[in-house]
Amino acid sequence: MRLVLVGPPGCGKGTQAALLRDRLGLTMVGTGDMFREAIRQQTPVGKIAQPLLAQGLLAPDHMVNELVAELFRATRPEKFVMDGYPRTYAQAIAFDSLLAQQFLHLHAVIYLNISDDEVVRRISSRRCCDRKDCSTCFNLAFRPPKVDGVCDRCGGKLVLRDDDKEETIRRRLVEFHRNNDALIEHYRRAGILKDVPAYDPPETVYQNLRAQLPPE
Repeated sequence: MRLVLVGPPGCGKGTQAALLRDRLGLTMVGTGDMFREAIRQQTPVGKIAQPLLAQGLLAPDHMVNELVAELFRATRPEKFVMDGYPRTYAQAIAFDSLLAQQFLHLHAVIYLNISDDEVVRRISSRRCCDRKDCSTCFNLAFRPPKVDGVCDRCGGKLVLRDDDKEETIRRRLVEFHRNNDALIEHYRRAGILKDVPAYDPPETVYQNLRAQLPPE
């Protein structure tokens, strides 16, 4: 099974990707995590991406495409779920080309659909551990820590990340909507787009998503 999850920030792509990984044995590819690790290590890509992501802006297509291409050339995954890539039409075209080079194709693209206001509510409630060796995240609305402001895992301080602040989220949503229509239409024309409402609890969303997938 080869899948792409698309949708606005906060729609639950990471949660659903993790469920698909664990239950279907797929490799989970998350570009957000890849960029955060590059920023943590202050790699050349990380140094360029850091101010962009802090402002809620997208990294340039060529930068994201190269990150993903390097991973696929190195690991050649045949069963995977993409979390957060592609997110523009240009990235989708580049990914189509990359898969064709490896004689692979996508089975489905899942569009997790929620409103902008719900996105803001979800993301602005996120709090993450400030210890770099932990970085565990909680959500005050859905999965709060046992002790307010304290990480359950390591006891570190929970903070609101810059990219989780409302003004940053709103900028990210502007970017999302600017790029999303052409991306969605590309996959709709290919006949592999599946629309799944993402308002329900994660398990319900997963079951609805799973029902849209072709047999393994």
